[in-house]
Amino acid sequence: MTSSRNPLRSAQFPAILLLAAAGLGLLLANTIAHDAIAAVLGVHIPVPGTGLDLSVEHWISDGLLAIFFFVVAMELQYELTGGELNSLRKALQPAIAAAGGVLVPIVIYLTIAGAPETASGWPIPTATDIAFALGVLAVFGRGLPSAVRVFLLALAILDDIIGIIFIAVLFAHDLNWLLLLLALVGVLAFGILSRQLGERNQVVIGVAMGIVGVVVWGLVAASGVHATIAGVMLGLAVAQAPSMRIRYALEPTVNGGILPVFAFTAAFVVIPAVSPSEFSPAFFGIAFALPIGKIIGIGVFGWLAMRVGSSGGPPALRLPDLLAAGTLGGIGFTVSLLLANLAFADDRGLRDQAILGVLVGSLIALVLSGVVVSLRAAWYRRHAGPDAASGADSDAPSDAVPDAE
Repeated sequence: MTSSRNPLRSAQFPAILLLAAAGLGLLLANTIAHDAIAAVLGVHIPVPGTGLDLSVEHWISDGLLAIFFFVVAMELQYELTGGELNSLRKALQPAIAAAGGVLVPIVIYLTIAGAPETASGWPIPTATDIAFALGVLAVFGRGLPSAVRVFLLALAILDDIIGIIFIAVLFAHDLNWLLLLLALVGVLAFGILSRQLGERNQVVIGVAMGIVGVVVWGLVAASGVHATIAGVMLGLAVAQAPSMRIRYALEPTVNGGILPVFAFTAAFVVIPAVSPSEFSPAFFGIAFALPIGKIIGIGVFGWLAMRVGSSGGPPALRLPDLLAAGTLGGIGFTVSLLLANLAFADDRGLRDQAILGVLVGSLIALVLSGVVVSLRAAWYRRHAGPDAASGADSDAPSDAVPDAE
């Protein structure tokens, strides 16, 4: 059964909403409204008896964003077991391209901002915002072959895995192994409960899963691991059949609420009243590494991977297609903004400049990708015949409710 198209389930509208929220946050941060909004974001809301005492800003970045990572992890689980990455053959080429899309931006960043005070920002330009990338592809990619979208989807998913690993490994501090072990026990219980959702007591089981999920989040947050990793662990633990229904239910909330709110607060930074020459190297490192590093890394490594994997035949994607994917990969936003907050958590000035670098680099990549993808799609429409018109649109999501299994 289908319902009318919900724009929050489309590829285009959430990307526009995310960009608008980030733009509004940046705008209001540089007006007389700054102090009032900053005061609200700085209000602390403790949880009695738990030791958790987070500001509104951190409840958003550590709490709400964990739900986003929960949904991302369920998508990762599907792609790794039954989707585009369910075999070594399928995963190898986008994995090599993703590696290039991580390594080259790191090299560029460290070349520009490798001084001790800014070097810790190297993970920031490695991320790709999958929602934004697919949104641009849906808007400008009419006529592109489905292979381009599949390659980009696999690339972005692998990118997400790398970003999650960076968050879990690089930004853990003062680990409490007992709390982390208890969290893993909770994840196991969450997974077992999810496998009972097809039974009669779905409401009771759903409430129990919610309680266990919140407890796991609290344990992870208190253990020293970044709290969003709780969402990843829980998402990977959910049984696959109910995960499709859960993803479907949460998608409008994540796209229409959680991500725009996070984008607003992450982009709520004051633009320094200095000339561009006085900006930190971290700003320039990120602003250059995101668009340029992704194009070079994904394009070159992807081309080499296609050559190696084609056994002497023509590559599955042409170099211009890979460069188009590289421009899309340079749109960092969500995970890059989170990494900027984590990498420079102890230096607000550097953090703000890093966030500005993410916004500028992502906007450059956004414009470049719109132009390159449009030109590439137009080429396919001219040369690939009438069937090419379906292109990326054929992969647009529908509002079909996932069947219960």
